[in-house]
Amino acid sequence: MIASLSGVVKATSSSHAVIEVGGIGYGVALPARLAVSLVVGASIDLHTVLVVREDSLTLFGFETPSARDFFELLQTVSGIGPKVALSALSIYEVEEIAAAITSENAAALERIPGLGKKGASRAILELSEKVSNLQLSNAAKSATKSQWRIQLNGALIGLGYTARDADAIIDGVAKEFGSKADSTDISQLLRSALAGKGRSQ
Repeated sequence: MIASLSGVVKATSSSHAVIEVGGIGYGVALPARLAVSLVVGASIDLHTVLVVREDSLTLFGFETPSARDFFELLQTVSGIGPKVALSALSIYEVEEIAAAITSENAAALERIPGLGKKGASRAILELSEKVSNLQLSNAAKSATKSQWRIQLNGALIGLGYTARDADAIIDGVAKEFGSKADSTDISQLLRSALAGKGRSQ
């Protein structure tokens, strides 16, 4: 099993990269938010998992061990495969997904491409206890204080923004509203974001 890669970025796309290690180029599937941040020629360390199917071998890469482990945890839910698990980590951070599960925020989970209403319900049912026992549970609990970020992210992705643009807009909204964002109606936050007030410069 290939558990990690350390090499140079040779090529990138919106969801993949080629990492050269010792003269060999490894094709790696990545969360979109990670893939778009890579720079050709830069060095990178990835935590990886090799998914074996009858007709394919696919290497998935992540920035942190917790992201890789959560990718595998998501696949323990019936109906969730590598593609949906990767989609989840493309639009949400690990802590945001964990927070949505522990707080039973099905609406946030339903925004994950390919998951749907039934999949979101299964994820909550099957992972609530497992997520609460993970080391990241403290971070997940703190993330529940910022549920507006999850809701706003889902709304922006649904409107066609890329994960990177959505993150930038949300960061801008956070600067504008500060601690008041937690108690501000999501519709007001969205209006501010779409008006351009929330865009980081």
